[in-house]
Amino acid sequence: MTLSSGDRLCVVGAGLAGTGVAYRLRDEPIDVTILEKSRGVGGRAATRRKEGCRYDHGANYIKDSDDRTTDLLETLGEDGLADISEPVWTFDAGGEIAPGDRQETHKWTWQSGITQFAKRLLAETDADVQKTTRVDTLARAGGEWTLTDTDSLNYGPFDAVVLSPPAPQTAELLAETIIDGGRPTALSSATEAVRDVPFRTIRTFVFQYPFELERPYYALVNTDREHEIGWLARESCKPGHVPDGQSLLVVQMAPNWSNDNYSVSLEAAAETVAGMVAELLGDERLREPGWIDDQGWRYALPNDGLDTACLSDLREYGIYVAGDWLSGNGRAHEAVWCGIDVAETIVENS
Repeated sequence: MTLSSGDRLCVVGAGLAGTGVAYRLRDEPIDVTILEKSRGVGGRAATRRKEGCRYDHGANYIKDSDDRTTDLLETLGEDGLADISEPVWTFDAGGEIAPGDRQETHKWTWQSGITQFAKRLLAETDADVQKTTRVDTLARAGGEWTLTDTDSLNYGPFDAVVLSPPAPQTAELLAETIIDGGRPTALSSATEAVRDVPFRTIRTFVFQYPFELERPYYALVNTDREHEIGWLARESCKPGHVPDGQSLLVVQMAPNWSNDNYSVSLEAAAETVAGMVAELLGDERLREPGWIDDQGWRYALPNDGLDTACLSDLREYGIYVAGDWLSGNGRAHEAVWCGIDVAETIVENS
């Protein structure tokens, strides 16, 4: 499959992988359209605002695991870029808290939230981003793609498609894909392989308190995976996120607890989780937050990756796949670089 000047590419999903695709193609003579099911961009790199607070309730920060990530962040603009200086500590099944050994030079976000990563990437492009558009089916006929959303609206024609949602949702889309009236063996095989990529569910809770909570760490991570809390972070460590005199905790529950309590009402679940937080941090005041919020991430993080050889034959039909789950490493910067690498493949094939 080759793309030439003026050809049209559709990217399904405006998460970091999808925005990485558009960013890499920003100077190429390819028209890029992004169809995004939600009202915002960034996927799990998400930020909310409530009562004067700003909080990252999915991905917490960006690791600079290599120089190219740091260089990219600087290229996107250092205004508002914030480095979390406090360390990440650990705790075990018994709630024993101890200094951690994570060797992270920087933990980046922005004062206005981690969603800036996707917004700034897209601001460098001419991509047409259409939000609240949930793709339902894909069909290729006569060498051109048409995508249909859940409201039966059609989009296209396109010359190629990149699928960037989490593996379970990408598998659903591949299962609803028709090529010239049928389903080639390569498409069916890829669908089954992607469907087998295991994902874990995480339910996140946000607790605000009308007092400052002083601790020597930014966040706590459960290292033995035996506690019902998986991650707890102090959003006040991020400049511009929490007003003075307040505290805001972002609490990500462990996958088993999240699965078992995914549909429990916010009020009932938050009361239980706030009790766990108070016990873990040894502060009874934390049982009664000023206000609460939550977010369920049904497909939060991959437990394993994928042998991408099963996807190579799909390129013949103009289907590409992007996402941090391909490597099995659910990290914000990994998602962006996967999108950039997939776009590089599209350019190389053009």
